[in-house]
Amino acid sequence: MTLSPRPLIAINGELIADPSNPVLRLPARYAEAVLNAGGIPLAITPVGGPADVARLLERVDGLLLGGGDDFDTARLGLGPTHPKAKPVPPSKQEFDFALARAALTSGVPVLGICYGMQLLALAEGGRLLQHLPDDRPEAREHGGGARHAVIVEPGSKLGRALGVESLEVTSRHHQAVAQVGAGWSVSAVDDQGLIEAVESERAPFAIGVQWHPEVAPEGGVEHRLFRALVAASGVAAQRRRGSEPRLQSRPPSITVEEVR
Repeated sequence: MTLSPRPLIAINGELIADPSNPVLRLPARYAEAVLNAGGIPLAITPVGGPADVARLLERVDGLLLGGGDDFDTARLGLGPTHPKAKPVPPSKQEFDFALARAALTSGVPVLGICYGMQLLALAEGGRLLQHLPDDRPEAREHGGGARHAVIVEPGSKLGRALGVESLEVTSRHHQAVAQVGAGWSVSAVDDQGLIEAVESERAPFAIGVQWHPEVAPEGGVEHRLFRALVAASGVAAQRRRGSEPRLQSRPPSITVEEVR
């Protein structure tokens, strides 16, 4: 029997803005996590405009928004950029916002990690804490691979995907989501109330987590997020293309129905 293709998951990378030779950088662990979850990873470079983004999303089944540096909030109309922020190149910021908004509008399943979670929140009216601990003096250290507990909202899509009420995670950030916009909900916090995960109430599958599940051991709880993304992407592709259900050699163990 010939197997149909696995869901194709686009992954945005970091842009190293060398004036003479800009380079895409993408940690291999994102691609490995998608592949092990049953998908096919596809690295994408932040070039082109909204029309190019729309064409891209017509050809992929899901989207993974990975980690990166910081946001230039001045360019976003969200106030002066913090002096300790390290903004991504302007072209990448513009591309990433076009990518996130187009995915949310079109219903392409999307998982945001760290910068990617913040991107999803900001794309639809969220607010940002630009630097911890300056913007939240009581906050613990979240940078440099800090380990801490996360409390998951019962009944959330995130909770159904993970299957746990709490977990220990690895953080590498100094910016954080201060509040979400309309149509979004907070699905996890740390024990100090800092937002650790968000999810869309409108999109079929749009979840963002502040921590880095790709660095967790393969087969652990956190990798269920990638399996949920791949499962949702397969279902979305079937509906969009009017195709028969896909056969996969390593089917995800979590279905999209379980995270709805």
